[in-house]
Amino acid sequence: MRCGRCGKEYPSEYYFKTDTVCLDCFGKMSSEEQKSTVLHSLMKHPMTSTTFGIEGYRVVKQLGVVRGVIVRSRSVIGTLGASLQTVFGGNITLFSELCEKTRAEACDMMVAHAQQIGANAVLGVRYDATEVMDGVTEVLCYGTAAIVEQAK
Repeated sequence: MRCGRCGKEYPSEYYFKTDTVCLDCFGKMSSEEQKSTVLHSLMKHPMTSTTFGIEGYRVVKQLGVVRGVIVRSRSVIGTLGASLQTVFGGNITLFSELCEKTRAEACDMMVAHAQQIGANAVLGVRYDATEVMDGVTEVLCYGTAAIVEQAK
């Protein structure tokens, strides 16, 4: 990814949850700019919630369960790189990035499923992961599709 402020390349949007600036530029921002940048990146789907309601809105109709499923395997090269990172300890960024990207894709798929059936919100969002076979993992993101409107 390329920083929108300084033009420097940085690892990826999953490295710091923002797709607009690098860590150096983020550190130089005012607290209000930081909040705005993070909110923009984290609130990709603002009408999703792990709770069963959204403050200021009321559920008009529940449309049922929606889900996004991604099955992902580790590459041999990625596994080798991650193995090298374990030697030095700390965060294994290759796996962290893979996991975050997979969760994001599953969430995007779930939201698309909800939109296909006419929902404007997804409530009770949860994630689950299952190892299908050695090195192959299924990531499931699911929730209840709903139609919500602003409370009066």
